[in-house]
Amino acid sequence: MTRVLVVDDDVALARALAINLRARGYDVATAATGRQALEALARTRPHVVVLDLGLPDLDGIEVLHGIRGWNAVPVVVLSARTTSDEKVEALDAGADDYVTKPFEMNELLARLRAAARRGAATGADRAPQVVDAGGFSVDLASAVVVRDGHQVRLTPTEYHLLEVLARNIGRLVAQQQLLTEVWGPGYERETHYLRVYIGQLRRKLEVDPASPRHIITEPGLGYRLDP
Repeated sequence: MTRVLVVDDDVALARALAINLRARGYDVATAATGRQALEALARTRPHVVVLDLGLPDLDGIEVLHGIRGWNAVPVVVLSARTTSDEKVEALDAGADDYVTKPFEMNELLARLRAAARRGAATGADRAPQVVDAGGFSVDLASAVVVRDGHQVRLTPTEYHLLEVLARNIGRLVAQQQLLTEVWGPGYERETHYLRVYIGQLRRKLEVDPASPRHIITEPGLGYRLDP
């Protein structure tokens, strides 16, 4: 049975979608916020996500980045945003398809079927990834960091920064890429943010923060997470 995660803060619309999809044989979970969506994604491992961009806590683009940090599940955006720039932004962030509100149910169903076929063909429904950095591990599915058998509490920004490094373990990540992915466009020159937050991560994760073994600085270039 195809599992669908519907993410929309319009409770009536989410309920209507769930009823229609279940009537057609889909297994449906719903979420009303971006954080609920990311938690449900890890918990239910859907085959397709239907995502509204106008969520109350996180912008849908942020949710897309969060999904693409560890999961290739097909995402069909369902949004009232209709300009071409907004569509391009969503597609560039990792959406597989884009349906504008108001919509025809038959069209949405066709898009879902196509997305599910693509996901099955590419093996998008894969097991959650756990990145072992040697002294600690990062579970990209549940957003949990463990060191010496104990969970490490990170702020959302600290975790997002570590997540980007973990997705590129062993590879240099440029300063500009980190700033853009974690803080957004327009922050490419704010390199002091990186110094502050990298320092905080080292204090929480490195045995000797003054001589880091895993979170490495490449002066003038960027940072690298070494296992």
